[in-house]
Amino acid sequence: MRARIQDRIATIVLSLIALLIIGTLVGLLGFILTQGWHKLNLDFLTSPPDMIRAGGGIGPQLFNSLYLLVLTMLIAMPLGLGAGIYMAEYAPDNKFTQFIRMSIEVLSSLPSIVVGLFGLLVFVNMTGWGYTLIAGALALTVFNLPLLVRVTEDAIRNVPRSQKEASLALGITKWRTIVSVILPAALPAILTGAILASGRVFGEAAALLFTAGMSSPELNFSNFNLSAPDSPLNPFRPAETLAVHIWKVNSEGLAPDAREVADGAAAVLIIAVLLFNLSARWFGSWVYKKMTSGSN
Repeated sequence: MRARIQDRIATIVLSLIALLIIGTLVGLLGFILTQGWHKLNLDFLTSPPDMIRAGGGIGPQLFNSLYLLVLTMLIAMPLGLGAGIYMAEYAPDNKFTQFIRMSIEVLSSLPSIVVGLFGLLVFVNMTGWGYTLIAGALALTVFNLPLLVRVTEDAIRNVPRSQKEASLALGITKWRTIVSVILPAALPAILTGAILASGRVFGEAAALLFTAGMSSPELNFSNFNLSAPDSPLNPFRPAETLAVHIWKVNSEGLAPDAREVADGAAAVLIIAVLLFNLSARWFGSWVYKKMTSGSN
């Protein structure tokens, strides 16, 4: 009887904690969306900001955020995936690999402002690029790489050993076993890490203040020349992201409708993160079914 009472109490307490967390999340999302919902229209999403009169939009900032996400993940995912595979399958278990894991843990706990100052020194000043999209992408790669490495390593290690041994017993090479057997089984966990890293890219501001800059040139979206200063695809141009724009609008207070712009930008940022997460999970499930027997 006493064990039943304890079990019931524990169930009630854990259920209340779960409801509290879900309620807090729903309340936060609801507050942000209701505050900025009135600004969500096509003109706001496509027009550039206007710091002189009311009615400016977030078009370039929204594009910069998405483009920066693509650049960062194109750099970070191959590095994180390769390092995670090496640490899980090839690295010997010695003091050197223990030191590498400890270094990864230290890097994952660095404040974003420190990563931004490192990016300012290395990717902005030492390279001579100045404030650019590529400098921001490299700084965010440093910021997200420890997470991707650890998630990939843990995902691979959590794959049942019997699957690997069965593949090797059939005479399949180790690399082919990793590509055809281990990675498809570890894909859901790796995808979760990639989504977490992408969310940090969307919401990061401190590191980008020192690398990508707080201004954007007037973009010509019909110009696809990568070297043109007004081309939206030029990675060597300064770029103000959506998160940086929210901070800038609130801190400077120059725009007459600064509060409304910040509320609308925050709502767009939340919606973009949600849509990206749902799309990434759908794409991951589709790839997982294609790469495994689930497609049959």
